[in-house]
Amino acid sequence: MTELTSNLSSSWRDFYELCKPRVVMLMILTSLVGMLLAVPGMVPLDVLILGNLGIALVAGSGAVVNHLIDRKIDVLMKRTHNRPLPQGRVGPKQVIVFAIAIGVAGMAILLFWVNPLCAWLTLGSFVGYAFIYTGYLKHATPQNIVIGGLFGAMPPLLGWSAVTGSIDAGALILVLIIFAWTPPHFWALAIHRKDEYAKSGVPMLPVTHGEYVTKVHIIIYTIMLVVVSLFPYISGMSGLLYLGSAIGLGAGFLVYSGRLMFKPKPTSAMDTFRYSIFYLALLFLALVVDHYLF
Repeated sequence: MTELTSNLSSSWRDFYELCKPRVVMLMILTSLVGMLLAVPGMVPLDVLILGNLGIALVAGSGAVVNHLIDRKIDVLMKRTHNRPLPQGRVGPKQVIVFAIAIGVAGMAILLFWVNPLCAWLTLGSFVGYAFIYTGYLKHATPQNIVIGGLFGAMPPLLGWSAVTGSIDAGALILVLIIFAWTPPHFWALAIHRKDEYAKSGVPMLPVTHGEYVTKVHIIIYTIMLVVVSLFPYISGMSGLLYLGSAIGLGAGFLVYSGRLMFKPKPTSAMDTFRYSIFYLALLFLALVVDHYLF
């Protein structure tokens, strides 16, 4: 009985890991911010809960497909070789059924209890990430993360459209911020994992063009991000509290990018990667605080 319970527990954890919960949580944070900024008051509770649940399930399904497609290269990389598929803890057929089940459940929730626009935008994001990016772009070009980053930048628009049933300029500004954030965020990790990407055959920028070129790109995109992060204030979406936060957080990102470029240490790439996550979470939190308090 104890062994059976252990196996069931292990299976649950494996399927949970397939959904990339930490990535999905960050996506839902940005989706939630999109919802909150879409209206002057509070978001209706049913849309708040069901909208984010549906988006999370479809995003989780995309993550599962990502695991499935990448299983052969995951086994070659230290960061990913312990994932459930490379280790054989779950099989491809199980994974396919699981992806379909949670994806269909998420789409049903969005279609029937939220609104069709949000549902179809979420489906488009799923197809873009799971198939266009993972299945093609990731292996086709060193600019994979730039082009594919658009699909990962969609959650604020999904949350916004869940509330309004429309695509508005404010939502597109939020998408643009994440779109500009994605390359320096991911390239920092790619520098740290350059040898693993080279071994797996994935043409990440540090592999194809070297670390120096990648670091230059990181600085360029960080500058673009700082500029784009001012758009909510310039457009009137947010006030001085957000402006101060955007400038301060952006300055911090530039410091980390500059250190990576000009005074690198063995930990500089991962320090920049970790700061980028901290940056995005606090930037979007500042948007919400500014929206409701000022």
